[in-house]
Amino acid sequence: MIKLLVVDDSALMRRQMLAVFQAEGDFDIRQAKNGEEAVRENREFQPDVVTLDINMPEMDGLTALSLIMAERPVAVVMVSSLTEQGALVTFEALNLGAVDYIAKPGGTISLSIERVAAELVTKVRTAARVRPRNRAGSNAAAVGRRMQEERRKVAAASAALTEARGGGDGLVVIGASTGGPRALEIVLSGLPADFPWPVVVAQHMPAAFTRAFAERLDQCCALSVVEAGSALPIAPGQVYIGKGGADTLLAKRAGKLTVLPAPENPQFLWHPSVELLGRMVLQHCEPARVMAVLLTGMGYDGSDAFAEIRRRGGRTIAESEDSAVVYGMPAELVNKGGASVVLAAEKVAAQLTAWVGR
Repeated sequence: MIKLLVVDDSALMRRQMLAVFQAEGDFDIRQAKNGEEAVRENREFQPDVVTLDINMPEMDGLTALSLIMAERPVAVVMVSSLTEQGALVTFEALNLGAVDYIAKPGGTISLSIERVAAELVTKVRTAARVRPRNRAGSNAAAVGRRMQEERRKVAAASAALTEARGGGDGLVVIGASTGGPRALEIVLSGLPADFPWPVVVAQHMPAAFTRAFAERLDQCCALSVVEAGSALPIAPGQVYIGKGGADTLLAKRAGKLTVLPAPENPQFLWHPSVELLGRMVLQHCEPARVMAVLLTGMGYDGSDAFAEIRRRGGRTIAESEDSAVVYGMPAELVNKGGASVVLAAEKVAAQLTAWVGR
């Protein structure tokens, strides 16, 4: 049995979620209507997983999450609204230690529970297998100010260095799913301001979240980070976050490699599809000038294409089981012989920098 604590201030919401998990037959469920009750139930019931609403009276979800992770860390799935503000709060929750989130379609799950029931159950089951970690939140504002100053100092030098290294025609591609936002923050914030290759990222995420996610990363990274919400010629030292609710393609336009969004391809299960992005890389780039990184995530998205990148002379990194929230996607890459190296998320940036330096 999976011990589940459902936390929401809406009685209707709690009833709907209770019905979903009772129908599964292997959940032991308790409920809480605010953050204070959630903290107490986490201590007394000792659940395997908590689903946690954000906006609640008496104690909100972020405050409750902070106390839960400090007192008895547990796998937490946040219940978030599909709004920009909801995205910002969700990323803060992931930074505090939540392992995943479920987005409310139309702002409320209770009115359309059938649309998200399967996803909700899958995410909770996945979370039950996750080892919870108490993470200290980063001071994004302070880090952002330091990074912006570093960008200004190295702008001219970076262009000269890129030309000297001949590094501008290479490409880094990164794929991630569950646990990816935090892992990407660790990896991308570790890249120096003079990193000469562009970086294209496919992170499974709703459409309403990716712009806010790119803006958040832009504040804590030395490189410039943008959402690839339209066709953009890729440039050295820039990071492009694939738009959610779409797939991320590469194409040659006017002789320049361009990243652009496209409608979700039904051939692939997850979006933005890491596998499709990898195939685009194989189609348009010289594999020897490609570095591919597969981070935490459930399933196998990207493992075939990234393994092929390695077979054709590219270099690949699989995130290690020690640091991955879900060791699914990187494990698939390792099992297929597609990983040049296996590294904790904290060591990926240094490896990429060393490879580019060669």
